[in-house]
Amino acid sequence: MPKARRKGRNNEDRDRLRAVLANPVPPGGIGPRVVELPQALLAVEPSDFCCSRLAMQLADEWVEYVAATAITKHAKVYHLAITRLCKYVDKELGPAAETASLTDRNLLDLLLKWELSLPESYAPSSTYPGTLAACLRVLIVRRDDHRDRPVAPDLARLARGPALLGSGEKMERDEFKRQEKRALVRAAWHSVHATRARLEEGWALAGQGRHPDQGSWTSIPDLLWGFAHEQITPKDIHRVVPPPREWPPELQEFAAGPGRVFVAQAARRQLARKLFARLYPNSFDLHAFRILLMDATGYASEEVTGFGEAEVEFLPKGVRLTLLKNRAGLRRHRAFRDRPARDDEPVSEGDADGQLTVNWPRREASEVVRQLMDMTARVRAKAPHVTHTLFVVATIRNNYTAVFDEWKPVCQSSFGSWLDAAGVEITGDRHIGRMRKSVKVEKAIVTEGRISAAADDHTEETFATHYAQGTTLRIMSGRTIATAQQHWLDKALDRVDGPTVISDAPGEVDQAVLEDSGLSVQEAEDIMAGQLDMGVSHCRNPYQSPYSRPGELCAVAPLRCLECRNAWILPTNLPQLLLFKAHLERLRTVLTPQAFERLWGQSWVNLRAVLNDRTPEELDQARKHIEAGQAVLDLPLAANTEFDA
Repeated sequence: MPKARRKGRNNEDRDRLRAVLANPVPPGGIGPRVVELPQALLAVEPSDFCCSRLAMQLADEWVEYVAATAITKHAKVYHLAITRLCKYVDKELGPAAETASLTDRNLLDLLLKWELSLPESYAPSSTYPGTLAACLRVLIVRRDDHRDRPVAPDLARLARGPALLGSGEKMERDEFKRQEKRALVRAAWHSVHATRARLEEGWALAGQGRHPDQGSWTSIPDLLWGFAHEQITPKDIHRVVPPPREWPPELQEFAAGPGRVFVAQAARRQLARKLFARLYPNSFDLHAFRILLMDATGYASEEVTGFGEAEVEFLPKGVRLTLLKNRAGLRRHRAFRDRPARDDEPVSEGDADGQLTVNWPRREASEVVRQLMDMTARVRAKAPHVTHTLFVVATIRNNYTAVFDEWKPVCQSSFGSWLDAAGVEITGDRHIGRMRKSVKVEKAIVTEGRISAAADDHTEETFATHYAQGTTLRIMSGRTIATAQQHWLDKALDRVDGPTVISDAPGEVDQAVLEDSGLSVQEAEDIMAGQLDMGVSHCRNPYQSPYSRPGELCAVAPLRCLECRNAWILPTNLPQLLLFKAHLERLRTVLTPQAFERLWGQSWVNLRAVLNDRTPEELDQARKHIEAGQAVLDLPLAANTEFDA
């Protein structure tokens, strides 16, 4: 088929498919729904490929899928998948690609090769290869679901089968640094004040002007008056305004902008847009309000830009907003209270009409909403069809048509462009979503890391997998873990799991030595009198044992004295310690190593440490006391029957 004839047929099909979008009906037929067709979709021409038949089949499913699901931004991924496949088919088949179709079973091998070749064009961890392959499979499955749209069985099984590519690893965006976030908020407030001053100046100049026919078509006040009173249109700037070379210097400077070179070829369009910007907020101005609302509320960009005047209720000390999250299908009513002003904050000023003028960065959502509603009031009056958002702007298209419509950031007025204009430097990805993560981090800090409190508008799993991956929370988590480890380490080091040994005191141990070691006067007197002798050691307080309830006499002495922090070992206890060592050595012969370690391991270690500190002369003297019968060790009966258990 000749290319011109094929293109004509494709255009007819394209017109038919576009007609479907004129009044599409959602699945289930529950009333009409308006679907915005992405510009990339309108640019698709199947005749651009040799495999036009295959491209048309996939484009048919794509257009209807967009109409049925109302997807917007994600639609371009389907466009990319179709384009990549068709280019691959053209390259592999050459002229034979014209007969390629989803009804041809021979296309199976080609689809497999294409899908497996996708990772070659992306980074190893990219999610795009798997996403593109999945999008194409969705279109094939959708076509196979229709009775009158045949698909080769092998292709249908491939599309419904398991994926050949992994999903990749998605890198989570990090939050803004605290210095960057403060700079963003401050720059946003400066931008809001500058916008308000610009609009007030523009309307003041318009009040000084008159109709350009009566005044001058090169007078800024007269042109502003014409736009403000709807007596002239942007097309009049193109048709009636004199040639740019005849403009006065002030008009040329006004059209070009401060510090820019005047270009006559684009001067008329620039003049129309500059005049409009003096009367109405433009796309560039609303970035500041989005930043302030996300900072004040902590909610996502789509939520703070998705409520209209009907969803705003001002409270005596705050505002209640109805927020819609399209992805989750949630509609929530949230109240945001004003914080009390601090003593060190500048005093706000009020004009004659009671209008509040804020001269410092504040975080009250109510104040941001008031200023947004006031600044966009004139635009909303000219755009009655936009009721679901306060973010509306006035723009002039390249054909000199004035448009009052919903705010849609584009490349020329993107968030990155606003950062450059505001002079805010940030590291990493220039994405507004990082602002929400920054607020989430602040909320996590305030709530001391409690996920249940920080994840107040989504699930805890979402917070753990999406928001808790930022640098700040990772550092906080590391510090928390390190602090906890240090706490328990210090506690373990400070805890005395063994006795206090008095071994290096010169001469005989007296009461003063015990008092200097940390005992009270009464405790030292009782130990010297022998009233606290427990057998292998002395006890500073038998009624405060860590092994018994407070106030009860210790029930494990003397078997656990070598593990008790209340025990005090004096040189006179050395014979009993040697006897206790003999007892433990006897138990080692009848108990398994595991059982002995579990029951007596700590006592054995502490006992050996105490005896190793004694001199051989002291040990020989203690053994002589034992051989002479001057030292005995009284143990409970249970001490000799443990090995029977």
